[in-house]
Amino acid sequence: MQNTQLKLAGEGAATRHHLLLVEHPPVYTLGKSGKEKNLIWSEEERIKRNIEFFHINRGGDITFHGPGQIVGYPILDLEKMKQDLGWYLRSLEEVMIMTLSDYGLTGGRSLGETGVWLDAGTTGKERKICAMGIKCSRWITMHGFAFNVHTDLAYFDGIVPCGIQNKSVTSLQKELNSPISMAEVKERMKLNFENIFNCQLVDEVKINSVCS
Repeated sequence: MQNTQLKLAGEGAATRHHLLLVEHPPVYTLGKSGKEKNLIWSEEERIKRNIEFFHINRGGDITFHGPGQIVGYPILDLEKMKQDLGWYLRSLEEVMIMTLSDYGLTGGRSLGETGVWLDAGTTGKERKICAMGIKCSRWITMHGFAFNVHTDLAYFDGIVPCGIQNKSVTSLQKELNSPISMAEVKERMKLNFENIFNCQLVDEVKINSVCS
């Protein structure tokens, strides 16, 4: 797990915000507004494939987390930034769109569907590359995003991803047809996060060593 602290200028400077970047073992999670019918594979099949399943309290429907995927958990106090969940979600999406642009890909949004897509406006070609589902309590954000780098996309056959029918899921490696470095993608993503949220990311390990 990579834990970085956000430093903000101005009013939010004294508040500690965090961005956690992790890879999970194979797991399906169903959001509080999700429908269990969107879980296709039976419990027996999931056990055979070593996939866990949890109901969780984020928004959105069902999704997959697993190896080869960057799962990000921004823990931010939006009172110190901007008290607007629409702005927050669009900002997270913009980080992913900029990261795709770094690799020569054009990401976009699909009307009424949170997350980041390729060919979002072309019927039959829409491919989701980054899912998002958040929770916010007293303006503190929880949960976040899942960006497919070199994820085994066969795991998505066991669900209706995000409850959206007739649209596919993709990964950065599939789109580029070449091996992708997780570490490099994380660094690009962090730089774009700094630009969009107007902050500085500081490695938590370095912070602890300074304070000890």
